[in-house]
Amino acid sequence: MLRTHTCGELRIENTGQEVSLAGWVQRVRNKGGLIWVDLRDRYGVTQLIFEEGSTDNSLLEKAASLGREFVVQAQGKVLERTSKNDKIPTGDIEIKVESLEVLNPAKVPPFIIEDETDGGDDLRMKYRYLDLRRNNVRQKLQLRHRMMQETRKYMDAQDFIEVETPVLIKSTPEGARDFVVPSRVNPGEFYALPQSPQTFKQLLMVSGFDRYFQIVKCFRDEDLRADRQPEFTQIDCEMSFVSQEDILHTFEGLVKHLFREVKGIELEEVKRMTYADAMRLYGNDKPDLRFDMRFAELNDLAQGKGFAIFDQAELIVGICAKGAGEYTRKQLDELTNWVKRPQIGAKGLVYVKCNADGTFKSSVDKFYSNEDLKEWAEKLGAVPGDLLLVLSGEEKSTRKQMSELRLKMGEELGLRDRSVFKPLWVVDFPLLEWDEETQRFHAMHHPFTSPKKEDIPLLETDPGAVRANAYDLVVNGVELGGGSIRIHDRLTQQLMFKHLGFTDEEAQKQFGFLMEAFEYGAPPHGGIAFGFDRLCAIFGGSDSIRDYIAFPKNNSGRDVMIDSPSTIAEEQLKELSIKVDIVPKV
Repeated sequence: MLRTHTCGELRIENTGQEVSLAGWVQRVRNKGGLIWVDLRDRYGVTQLIFEEGSTDNSLLEKAASLGREFVVQAQGKVLERTSKNDKIPTGDIEIKVESLEVLNPAKVPPFIIEDETDGGDDLRMKYRYLDLRRNNVRQKLQLRHRMMQETRKYMDAQDFIEVETPVLIKSTPEGARDFVVPSRVNPGEFYALPQSPQTFKQLLMVSGFDRYFQIVKCFRDEDLRADRQPEFTQIDCEMSFVSQEDILHTFEGLVKHLFREVKGIELEEVKRMTYADAMRLYGNDKPDLRFDMRFAELNDLAQGKGFAIFDQAELIVGICAKGAGEYTRKQLDELTNWVKRPQIGAKGLVYVKCNADGTFKSSVDKFYSNEDLKEWAEKLGAVPGDLLLVLSGEEKSTRKQMSELRLKMGEELGLRDRSVFKPLWVVDFPLLEWDEETQRFHAMHHPFTSPKKEDIPLLETDPGAVRANAYDLVVNGVELGGGSIRIHDRLTQQLMFKHLGFTDEEAQKQFGFLMEAFEYGAPPHGGIAFGFDRLCAIFGGSDSIRDYIAFPKNNSGRDVMIDSPSTIAEEQLKELSIKVDIVPKV
């Protein structure tokens, strides 16, 4: 070994020991006859000292010639530092160097490799292997590692078996777009990369593996944002002979275990809320419960008073921003402009200030008396000093707009504390949702989700009203996982495919293997999948999942470090029987 210790290991009790360290030069401070070098590896930083008079001149010259990120080996004696650094664990000691070897020099890096770097996102992604040397990025990957280990520990203790499922599978039309892989030996035919191992984990239940899990790579060719990547990782799980209650209990246990072991937090009891209540009270199927600010519908109080905008609205809904009654006209105008942005889409915003003297000041005083506004305030639970914010319009879009406004107010008022964690199970999702573009119903989760037994007759008369045995785990407004009790018999699965617009032939071609498996004794089963990258980001207090992935893609789905995706040689295309007419971007 080139080192006896790491750069984060030595302490005051090691004083006097002869040691060997190896790592990267963080910085060099040259005071003429005295040179300090900060040596870094993944474990920490240790200070090396070279002193004129007690250090050989050739060694001093070698130390003076070191540049940032040179890879070196240093041998010497551990000394107690005269000027200690309490900001690092090794700050009580330094190494008086007796031998120094440059293992590899380095070019000047394109950005400073420290926690506070001068490199922008694009530059750091291009040189990701350098970015990964920074403490704060490395710590995120260490968190990811710990989360993986604790997940496996919990799942093993619960008698789950980890099984790897195929990466080259069959393309299916439901869900997001597939990434497809051409087959050379079967010209004109393609594999797909899995969006999830859904059918395989159900087949494992048919096989008698009654508790399966896998920390698995999945792929979706969809539009990207901060919490999405074209390839991502799931904790994928399935159980047999269980009810929805069993699954919620088991995986509430997993999340509590992770919070306890990784963050040292005893997570509170996980509340439950139906999808219908989440949409009614928060306009969102993943509500952030770190703050209240529930919706209240005001149609009965606000219509019929001569204000045409409200009178014509399908929904009038308000929230109460506690303590925001002192907002200035400028702040209220900024909020109004914010909700009118195309991303939000509201046509305007009505506000009501609850004054300290019990009176009210609003943007609609012309139409509503003080008594009218008092009734609004009472319905919203407002007191003097609060601010009421009201939106109106078509019901679905207005709820969505108010949801965005609620989150913004929560942020502005400091109510979205990253050190507070509020978990929630959202249950009883709709089984199907209508798609205006295709003019048909699609599965809200996937085609294998079981409808609630009592709602099955509604499939023929009112498909949109059918509830699913489906559930999502939400923490702080972020969906961390979702799953369902599955269909496990052929007849119900065929019925589901029929209502999703599949012909018998299409259903047989796509999923005949699964329906046939159901005829060989499929047990009742259900499962869940957690977005592992999102889970890590929540634990790390980040909005973006990128820093928790060693080599992520950018917002265009590109790896700018290796320049991928890229064109391939004409010979390869011919081998794959692929003809490309598109001129590639330069």
